[in-house]
Amino acid sequence: MEELLSEYFPIIVFLGIMVVLSAMLIMASMIIARQRPDSEKLSPYECGFAPFEDARHPFDVRFYLVAILFIIFDLEVAFLFPWAVSLGNIGLFGFWSMMVFLGILTIGFVYEWRKGALEWE
Repeated sequence: MEELLSEYFPIIVFLGIMVVLSAMLIMASMIIARQRPDSEKLSPYECGFAPFEDARHPFDVRFYLVAILFIIFDLEVAFLFPWAVSLGNIGLFGFWSMMVFLGILTIGFVYEWRKGALEWE
């Protein structure tokens, strides 16, 4: 049991140092920095104007559809990078398997395009 604890001791020390250092940095920033909020600092900054209505209204379904499509095609790129790096080692089988994968994705993309899923009205 002591051997197990001795293996975890550096991690516990690191976590302790992290907590103490974080607390010290937060306290230092609260003491040193000027704390003078005004109406300009507290105003909304992402869009430049105050919101017109409550922020808890549901989003349009098309927003979620576009987000899902982005994730799908982003993952496609994530598969293409390792494939391109190892293309010399995997040979023709690897090449044609990726072409089948890209073909299926292209067919899905054309289907969604024809259905109007990418149209934003």
